[in-house]
Amino acid sequence: MIKQYGWSDLLMRAFAPHASAGHIPGRVVVQQRNGYLVATDEGELRAKPSGRLRHEAREAGHPAVGDWVALSTNLAERTATIHAILPRRTAFVRRAADSTQTPQVVAANIDLAFIVTSMNADLNPRRIERYLAAAWQSGARPVVVLTKSDLLAEPHPRAAELESLAPGCPVVMVSARQGLGLETLLAHLAPGETCVLIGSSGVGKSTLVNVLLGEQRMATQAIREGDDQGRHTTSHRQLVLLPGGGLIVDTPGVREVGLIDADEGLSAVFDDIERLAEACRFNNCGHANEPGCAVRGALESGALDPDRWAHFQKLGLELAAVEDKADRAAREAERRRLGGLQKKYRATKKNDRGAD
Repeated sequence: MIKQYGWSDLLMRAFAPHASAGHIPGRVVVQQRNGYLVATDEGELRAKPSGRLRHEAREAGHPAVGDWVALSTNLAERTATIHAILPRRTAFVRRAADSTQTPQVVAANIDLAFIVTSMNADLNPRRIERYLAAAWQSGARPVVVLTKSDLLAEPHPRAAELESLAPGCPVVMVSARQGLGLETLLAHLAPGETCVLIGSSGVGKSTLVNVLLGEQRMATQAIREGDDQGRHTTSHRQLVLLPGGGLIVDTPGVREVGLIDADEGLSAVFDDIERLAEACRFNNCGHANEPGCAVRGALESGALDPDRWAHFQKLGLELAAVEDKADRAAREAERRRLGGLQKKYRATKKNDRGAD
């Protein structure tokens, strides 16, 4: 069964130490607040992390949908305990909503990231740029998916607008209602590959999964009249098998993807701006009033969209702030560690003097 979920000889070799300990492999297919559902050769089992893994998760993170894990099982009760997470090949990561520096793994071991947005009022180029930066950083291949294309009389100009923002990234228009663009979309996902759907609430992610599955498995709601906005329905992350052999992860909608450690992703999305900066006369150009600034020249000529430039600066400052805070936190942790060692040393010396 787990071969359907992407199990391979390479994973088998990585799993060998866990097999020696008497554990079996599985892949996390559902992540909920109270536990996980894991696919194994014994079928799907309800699973919870071991106490040791929960303790280690404070530093290394919790299991996520798409993770390959080592399990001990209670087949009579159809339950399992997760003892370890195999090293992740790729991971779509965002900054946790309640933290400025804590990473949250949305989906692990993914090959593609379908960045889904509807062609109604939700279409926001700046948000797509943010999603693209996180997707490129994940190690997955991003594809921009424009849903509800049937809502526009002329959808192609809007698609062309996004194509200009995402060089090297396919942009696919689909209509789940009319069945348009689905074959083109599925052509990007090979059998055995895993894709994650990323996008805001109500853009049609679950509807898209249902159409690709050929059955109504994911809960959906109709769009609201008046603003053409969909309503949030997905409450947890879930990995499902598609009829063609691919796998797809449906996720709850997120309005913003907080970037963390995404310098390479930012460079991939804004490659045009970075190439302009390299053409400036001075290597340390601040792109303000310096002579020979290629960035200012492109802004003045209209070759560079001011909103795109402003968003590039905003995301760069956001990443710098996260990195600075992480550095400060690391320094504070080291200070506390050294303080603890000094305290222990003084206590030892005091005990030695007392013994004399």
